[in-house]
Parts: sequence; structure tokens; C-alpha cells
Amino acid sequence: MKRTLFIEPLPHLNHLTPQDVFAQFAHLPYHMFFDSAQHPSGGFDLILFAPNAVLTAHNQQLEYTPLNTHSDTFVPQGSLFDNLTRLQEHFFAQTDIVIPSNIKPLYQKLPFVIGIAGSFGYELNAFLETLPAPKNIYQTPDMIAGVFTQSIIYDRSAKCYYHCYLGPEQSVAPHFDSPIIKASEFTLTSDWSADKTQDEYVQSINTIQEYILSGDCYQVNFAMRFAARYSGDEYAAYCLLSEHNQAPFSSFIRTEQGAILSISPERFIQINDKQVNTKPIKGTMPRFTDPEQDKASANTLLDSDKDRAENLMIVDLLRNDLSKHCEPHSVKVPKLFALESYPAVHHLVSTIEGKLQKDVPPWRLFSGAFPGGSITGAPKVRAMEVIHELEDTARHIYCGSIGYVGVKHDMDSNIAIRTLLCEQGHIYCWAGGGIVLDSNAQAEYRELHAKVSKILPLLKEQTSHATC
Repeated sequence: MKRTLFIEPLPHLNHLTPQDVFAQFAHLPYHMFFDSAQHPSGGFDLILFAPNAVLTAHNQQLEYTPLNTHSDTFVPQGSLFDNLTRLQEHFFAQTDIVIPSNIKPLYQKLPFVIGIAGSFGYELNAFLETLPAPKNIYQTPDMIAGVFTQSIIYDRSAKCYYHCYLGPEQSVAPHFDSPIIKASEFTLTSDWSADKTQDEYVQSINTIQEYILSGDCYQVNFAMRFAARYSGDEYAAYCLLSEHNQAPFSSFIRTEQGAILSISPERFIQINDKQVNTKPIKGTMPRFTDPEQDKASANTLLDSDKDRAENLMIVDLLRNDLSKHCEPHSVKVPKLFALESYPAVHHLVSTIEGKLQKDVPPWRLFSGAFPGGSITGAPKVRAMEVIHELEDTARHIYCGSIGYVGVKHDMDSNIAIRTLLCEQGHIYCWAGGGIVLDSNAQAEYRELHAKVSKILPLLKEQTSHATC
């Protein structure tokens, strides 16, 4: 059956921020907000609401759940990421969708429009490699992939909203009769606690360096988890964190168990008209309010042989991962060791580009590089084995990815660092870094805390009245 895509402006929303608009939906399971957080590199924000269906994975079991009367039956079979490709084709076969000529310019301009979006936890690596069983204590699914036949997209440059939806059924965009801005409360009801002491962390670094000396691996990304108890509105906590971090790959996903809050500065994979882009981060230094001290910190990072070598290892790994599904000789590195600065930290970032092979679906490219090399190590499989051995708990969404594949086969996704999992009154936050032979354990421990300096203290200090 032919269906028509509609894209209509929503001028009655233009006086509201995207955070205000999403607040209408923030309490509803499987509703998602992809937020460029006012970062200069961000051009669009996506508000994804009223999903038709959701495909979840938990403890290596797949489950498909229709969420409205328009959802067809879909039976998962085969590999995880092949099911995502099948689901994409099931709902969004391009031969079945009519694009009216009057909306084609907008259709080409806007990202996603309609498609599949969600969260993809680190432990999905067990679907791709032979690895030990994850140490999973969490109730939230490892994967939540929502099927969205409508969206609201905010164009930051034009300062306007668009409602995108599929016909023939008439989909009605929300009309807000009054401002929806409201004060909400989020409260930590306990102090943060780490899953390792400093001495235990140092011992783990020593063990990794012994593996490196024995030739097992060259680099391992090692992380610690922080946990606390909380009460109140997770979206209020997200708004607070987003305001203070302004990370371009931020997102909020409401789950049945709580929520996922991501203020990630790192892109995983982007695809636009077959052009592939990934931007791994390796190398971090803290920001300072004093301009001279801040500049010195940035220069220290740029001049660090250790950080440059670590970054180069991951660039080589990702070049290999992209080459599996990109055209021969198309993978290039136009930017190596570039400085990017955020409110809390300076980062060393490289850019890798390629061209997707003909007839390769985006989810296959995604699976060929998942999890991202910047948060595993090299060689990837052995690094993941060491991570499993030395980290006390599963990572879940941390170091996984949050992203989408739209009807145009365009993709964007983050590396889910600076990302928190909230479920059943518990909040979890992780931080980590790449360990190489010349890593200093005490310096790595300080860097780890610098990475959460705009997360843990903020939530501890702000115990009420976060406003969205």
C-alpha cells in the first residue's frame, strides 16, 4: 500500500524551546529526544513520539512489541542487526512511500524525518563476538529500538518546527494551549559511591599493563561505575546536565524502568547520502576558568605524545572497521588530533570518512564497527575480554550508542559516554579512559574524575527545582 509522507510547519510551537516541547512527552515510555544542546555544531533537534512498535533485546533475547493498531506483525529471526534492517524495510520500504514534489527540498534538508531510533547497549557485543556472558544486573533492555512514523524536528538555524508523518492515516501534531514549561524536582537521596577504590583501580591498571607487556593488546579502555539513589523526575536531571555541558550528541530516552540520559560529545557513525563519518575522541584535559591556565591545559593535550599515540591506535582500528563496508580506497582521515573544547574538558578528536558500498544497509555498517573502537581498545576483541575480566559490573548503555536510521537511510549516532542509566530509584554513571603502556595510573584516575566533574557534583548540589 502506497503511503504519503507529509512535512508541515508548526508555527504555534516556535516560541517554545525543544526542551519545552519534549517535556510534553518526557514521561511516556519509548519517547526520545535527540538534542544538539545549543552546541554550535548542532543544526537540528529531534522529538520522537508515539512509536508504532518497539524491538528490544535483553540478555540476548529479542522481543517485538506493537504499540498501536497500525503496527503490523513482525517476527524477529536471525541476527540482531539483521533484524533492524528487516524492521526498517518492513515499515519504511522506500518503494512504498510517496514524497510529494512540494516537500522534497525539506525532505532532503531534514535529518531522520521518520525511521528507527533508540539505544544500543555495550553488551550487545555478545551478539557479534564470542565473549563471556555479561555481568548484567539491570532491568532496562540492552537495546530499545523504536519505530517512529512521525516526528517533530526543530531547525535551529531557521528557528522553526516541522511535523513529519506518514499517511494515509491522519496524524495530529500536539497543539499546546498554554506554555508547558514547568518546574520539576530531582533529588539524590544518597551520596555517589564508586565500584572500585583508588587502590583497586590502580591494581587494575597494573594488570592491563602486564597484558600489554605480554603482547595481549596495545590499549584497553577501562572504566569505573558510580551509583546513587534518587527520587523525582529524571528529565529535570537531564535538562540540568544538558544546560551545563552543551554536548552536541545529547539525548533523553524514557524507558519503562526509568530513563537514559546522555550528554555525549562524541559521534559514533554518521551516514548522509552514502558518505560515512566517525569522530573518535582519545585524549582529555580539564578546563579552567583562568584563560591562561585553560590555554596551557589545551596545549598540554595537543603536545602529548601519549595521547596522540593513543588516538592514532583508535583511528587505525576505526579505519579497519569502516573499510569492511565502505568502497575500496574511500576511507580517509581528513582531521587528525584536532582540539575540541567543551565546558568541562578539552578533547583530542580525529575524523575518519568513507563511502558506503552500494546495497549495504546502514545497520550492517553500524554492526561492523560496534562497539566503537574508542571505548574498547586494540585489538578490539581481546580488549573487550580484558574489560569483562576487570570491570566489576556490566556497562549497559555506557559505551554503547544512541542513534537513528531514517527513511532516507541516513544515520547519526553517538558513543554513549557521559551517559547515565536511571532505573527503579537507582542512578548509574560511568567514566573511563584508554590505558596504554606508558599510562600513569594516578593521572588516569584524575582524568576519570575530570570527565564526570560536570555530572556528579551538579546532581549532588542540585537537589530540587531543576527547570525544563
